[in-house]
Amino acid sequence: MARPLRIVYEGAVYHVTIRGNNRCNVFKTDRDRDRFITKLAESCRLYGVRLYLYCLMTNHIHLVVETPQGNVSRFMHRLQTAYTVYFNRKNNHSGHLFQGRFGASLVEEDEYIVKLSRYVHLNPVFLRAYRNKSDRERVEILRKYPWSSYRSYIGKCKRLDFVDHGPILALMGRSTKKQPRVYRQFVEGGIREIDAAFIETKQQARFCIGSASSQEGVDDRYERLVQAYDRKEDVSFRREDCLESAESILEHVFEVLNVQPDSLQKRGMNSLVRPVAAYALCHYGGLTQREAAALMGLRSGVAVSLQLKKVHDQMQSSRKLKGILRDLDGRLGQVARGT
Repeated sequence: MARPLRIVYEGAVYHVTIRGNNRCNVFKTDRDRDRFITKLAESCRLYGVRLYLYCLMTNHIHLVVETPQGNVSRFMHRLQTAYTVYFNRKNNHSGHLFQGRFGASLVEEDEYIVKLSRYVHLNPVFLRAYRNKSDRERVEILRKYPWSSYRSYIGKCKRLDFVDHGPILALMGRSTKKQPRVYRQFVEGGIREIDAAFIETKQQARFCIGSASSQEGVDDRYERLVQAYDRKEDVSFRREDCLESAESILEHVFEVLNVQPDSLQKRGMNSLVRPVAAYALCHYGGLTQREAAALMGLRSGVAVSLQLKKVHDQMQSSRKLKGILRDLDGRLGQVARGT
């Protein structure tokens, strides 16, 4: 059964969830969490995404984001790949870290965005280990939890410059001084029981967390998307799902060149690792030169451009490079052509 198409448009707000493959932990240390947050901030800046809030758990992650450019898939592709490359290299792992593709439910109404923010921020205190804790103990745990945006919302730490607190706090009243306190009272009012009606709405939502009318509107949007997808001349929707993941592309590059992943970080005048990796990421993964640079540990898209120039300059004269590219195309060419 084909997976549902992603509903994408400019200004869409999503509740995004990503989970560890086979429920495995995606964070082993605080250093891992710090690195993910760094990559999250970078990705938001790179793609112009507005991050409203986040919460990192041990084996899954919650984000609430707005995409003014309608680019949630490219944003998440970069974020997941950048972190996976780091995690696998650090732990000498290979393969997928995250389970399938990320979940993304649209949120179209202020009432539901606020309730969603409470649900996301309360995640740390609804673990089984805290089931028998008193309300006061739970509040204390929540206020000290360092791996979510909650503390910056209620003034327990400095405002995070990559989180857009304004839209949700603005719904707490006109007085900007009182907004953090009102929001804290709103969230901690659910410290014992999360809003059951909201949870039911969230669980029953097909594509959208919101009222019945909002869900119907998004359902209609989805049906129009499916119709456009099915038209023979419309290939724009197909392209995104045909792109190979950057993680998989790099694995193929390392296998074809018979090198270890850490070779990507080593300079070498005659080495083909960086040129071939840059070529494969841009050609088969659809990454921009700046995105490829971020994954390869290079300073800028210009550095990737120089690596691509090496490939094009040697493509006709180097029999070795021709063989490498032919091997890669045999592995990844069908994906790039969308067949």
